[in-house]
Parts: sequence; C-alpha cells; structure tokens
Amino acid sequence: MKNQPNMMKQLQQVQARMAKMQEELGDLTVTGSAGGGVVTVTVDGHQKVHAVTVAPEALEEGAELLADLVLAACNDALDRSRELAAQHMGQLAAGLGLPPGLL
Repeated sequence: MKNQPNMMKQLQQVQARMAKMQEELGDLTVTGSAGGGVVTVTVDGHQKVHAVTVAPEALEEGAELLADLVLAACNDALDRSRELAAQHMGQLAAGLGLPPGLL
C-alpha cells in the first residue's frame, strides 16, 4: 500500500488533464461540407453546431435536396469533431503511458 498516495496523485493529475482537454475541445472548431461546399456546418469539439452556411445556388434545387445537403454537412462536421476529440484523447493516453484506446 506504499504506492497508494502515488496512485491518488497520478489519478488527480489525469483528472486535471482530462478537464483541461475538455475545455480545449470546446475552443476548437471543425467544418463539414456537402455539395462541393454549397452547404457548410461548423461545430466545436463538444459536437455543438456553431454555424450553418448555405450558398444561394443551393436554394434553387428545392427544399428536399437542401435538407439532404444540410444533413450531410452536419454529419460530416460531427464526424470530424469526433475524430478531433479521439486524437486529443489519444495524445492524453500516450502522455500517460497508457495503451491506445484505453481512454
């Protein structure tokens, strides 16, 4: 049990690093697009949508196609945001000497 104080200290450090990382993810943004950039969606590292941009030519194609483009752009942006979060978590795990995928 001599290592218990060390383990608690390491656990506190991990918690502090994870909290800082979560905060940083909120400051990072990624953009997804559809229709060759006709519709773009910007989200942060917490998967919150910050902006949706629709080019005027997208409006000429009709509501159904526009809805499909917005949906595709949202999914693209959210996928990119999840990849960004996974990369940051991987860096945290590597910095702690943990195997990839553990966090």
